[in-house]
This record gives sequence, structure tokens and C-alpha cells, in this order.
Amino acid sequence: MTTHTRLTFHGPLSSARADAIVGRLSANRPRTVLDIGCGWGELLLRVLEAVPEARGTGIDLDESDLARGRRAAEERGLAGRAGFLAESARDTAHGPADLVLCVGASQSLSDADCPTAEALRSLRGLVADGGRVLLGEGIWERTPTSAELAGMWPGAATSDHLTLPALLDLAVASGFRPEWTETATLPEWDHFESAYQADQEVWLAAHPDATEVRDRLDRHRAQWMSYRGILGMAYLTLVPVQR
Repeated sequence: MTTHTRLTFHGPLSSARADAIVGRLSANRPRTVLDIGCGWGELLLRVLEAVPEARGTGIDLDESDLARGRRAAEERGLAGRAGFLAESARDTAHGPADLVLCVGASQSLSDADCPTAEALRSLRGLVADGGRVLLGEGIWERTPTSAELAGMWPGAATSDHLTLPALLDLAVASGFRPEWTETATLPEWDHFESAYQADQEVWLAAHPDATEVRDRLDRHRAQWMSYRGILGMAYLTLVPVQR
């Protein structure tokens, strides 16, 4: 069974928003790009296409995603400038870089239940002065009720995420200034969640006795319906304050 073939990005990010983000980031002409928790590295590859002099490194622990990234780099003529490495982001030796991407991957930099603060401290050490960090971070659009939390992921708590104002304050306290702030729209979330399961849903329709797959899909859909419109995603372009 193939999965995730309808996903361009592993998160609620439209191609139009991604192109606008890449346009802003590429204007700074980064020479080195580091993608933390890169997955298949679509955003990294788009930056490299926009900045021909740049070289990029994506690090992740998922070998299947990394293999997809390497194939895409080869197909787009970027294999000589893009590396996809299977390694932990903790204590990575690949910084400082002119541009650091960390989109939905702050947990790669911290074991904390809410990893944002530690991740921001690590990101400040991974970006060069004059560079940029793109942080994609889950936020609460509003405080969820106890009943709503009970329907989300196991052990979901209000402390799992910050609000957008609190996230911005934390970024500033961690040594950054926010150059650009934006949040995912509900249509972007719906596209992502639908595409995340679409391949498996079509397969299940042809294999209705696959109870394990059906239970997993139904469980995820119920969780999505519990956090839909409550869990958001912020995309912050951050400038490091020079030390």
C-alpha cells in the first residue's frame, strides 16, 4: 500500500504559501541551508532551486522520507547541492548555517513535553549572524476544553502548545526578532489531513476486511475532528539578534 503520495509537504502548508516563504528567504541569498527534521525536504529543495549558489543539508531519522528526498533531488538536478542524512538533530555539527528550516520538527531538538523553548535556544546556535530561521510550530488557536483534549492525541494537554502571542514572546526572549509572522488557514489544514490519509482510505475501500488499517484511519480522523480549528500552525521567519 502506497502512502502520502498526495502530500507535497508534511504539514498544513500550501504551495502558494511555500513559494512566498521561499521568495522571502531566498532574498537573503543564503549560501548554506540546514533543514532540521527535513522529511523529504520539499521546502529545502525549493530554496535550492531559488538560490543556485546555495548548498543544503537535510537531517531526519525516517529513512523512507530521506529516500524520497534524494530521489526528488536527483530528478530536479539538485543532487550535487542537497544532502539527506539519517541522523539526530541533537548536537548536530552542520551549523551554523545561513538559513535554518525547522518546520513541525522542534521535537527533534528537545525531549520536553513542550519542546519549543529548548528548540529555539538550539536554533539560535545553529543560525549564523545575519541569517534566518524559519520556524513552523504548532499553536493553539484557542484554549481547548477538557472534552476536546480527550479526543485528541493520547495525553493531550493545554501545555503541549503555546498561543501565537506567547510563541512570539518566547522567540524574542530566545534571541530573535520576528521578521514575518503567518499562520496556516483551515483549508490548508483540511488539505493536509485529507491528503495524509487519502491513499490509505482508497486502499481500504478495496480491502474492507483490513481491520487494523480501518481502526487506525478512523482513530486519526476522530482526532483530527477534535483538534480541527483549535490546533493551528505558525510560520515565523526569525532574524537572530547579533551577539
